Amino acid sequence: MSANAYPLGLRLAGLRVVVVGGGAVATRRVPALLDAGADVLLVAPELTPALRAHVDAERLRWVPRRFLPEDLDGAWLVHVAIDDPAAAAEISAAAAERRIFCVRADDRNAATAWTPAVTRYGPVTVAVLGGGDPRRAVSVRDAIRALLQTRANPLLTESGPQASPRTPPGGPGQVFLVGAGPGDPELITLKGWRLLSEADVVVADRLVPGLLLDELRTGVELVDASKIPYGPSRTQEEINRILVDRASAGATVVRLKGGDPYVFGRGGEELLACAAAGVPVTVVPGVTSSIAAPAAAGIPVTHRSVAHEFTVVSGHVAPDSPHSLVRWDALAALRGTLVILMGLKNLPSITQALLTHGRPAGTPAAVVQEATTGGQRVVHSTLGEVADAVTAAGLRPPAVVVIGDVVEALRVG
Repeated sequence: MSANAYPLGLRLAGLRVVVVGGGAVATRRVPALLDAGADVLLVAPELTPALRAHVDAERLRWVPRRFLPEDLDGAWLVHVAIDDPAAAAEISAAAAERRIFCVRADDRNAATAWTPAVTRYGPVTVAVLGGGDPRRAVSVRDAIRALLQTRANPLLTESGPQASPRTPPGGPGQVFLVGAGPGDPELITLKGWRLLSEADVVVADRLVPGLLLDELRTGVELVDASKIPYGPSRTQEEINRILVDRASAGATVVRLKGGDPYVFGRGGEELLACAAAGVPVTVVPGVTSSIAAPAAAGIPVTHRSVAHEFTVVSGHVAPDSPHSLVRWDALAALRGTLVILMGLKNLPSITQALLTHGRPAGTPAAVVQEATTGGQRVVHSTLGEVADAVTAAGLRPPAVVVIGDVVEALRVG
């Protein structure tokens, strides 16, 4: 009966790891080694494009030839990522002579180390060894990953052990500007959702998916930013104050914003306010509705031979307003896709400005209301008629306007 493997976490930052082979196995192994901070030496006559990209970015060093025993000088670990048993045995023997642990892709029974099946959840890494059976290890790993990613995860509720908070009790707080996505609660990023599960305070915009808020831990302070009194500018000042005050008191604060924090989301203003107060800020990008809403309606913002560019603008200020920063005359001259956010109220004046400056009235146009949610509605029309079509259909905000030939690119029949 063979002995059990001894599980161990290797801290490889700055330590030499040799990877022999430049194919698919090496392509899978290298990213985790780089993420661990290892000094990777890659030995192979040829590389996959993905590995070549790491070389070009100077993330690792490549020796473009077959393996030589001296390649292991100074190494702490070696990965044999080739399928030639004789060559692999030679490398394994050289590693054993130098007392270097050796992982072998060709023969796990001849290896002195195994790579586990791994899943990561924030700072938590789960590694599964399946007694030498990689399929068993992957099966167990996937079950654990499903548990970690389940929204009703008992590890993240008051009834079970708590996930480790990002901010130690009594320590300095921090703010995370998290994009919640376009509306479907499943379109938040895994990192964004994890931070929500660890937050002490959540400051939420009106357009964030309600189901995300329903899943917060009990005891979390929820601040509904849409209910803060005052005018728009004072509201932003109050939001900034709440972020700074709560983080300064030691809390982990998630500022949850619809779409992406920086796409017309005033995330930059909040970051500057926190930075001025010495509060650490991390931005977690979100899926922006400027791309997601058209996609959900079957409209690609770019399409081969149709549109090679797309422009996203805010329509909350009318084209004839002295406060408008948009060059509608320049946009009318573009041939690509135009995506307008917050433009439903000013849609008649926006379409008229585009028509006045030469955009053809027959240009396909569409408006997508409440994209990716159960309330999604889509109106297809043309630039010259879309404003009336929206009124007739009774569409309401939030809605995204798309103008350009891509509107018809994928329509069938």
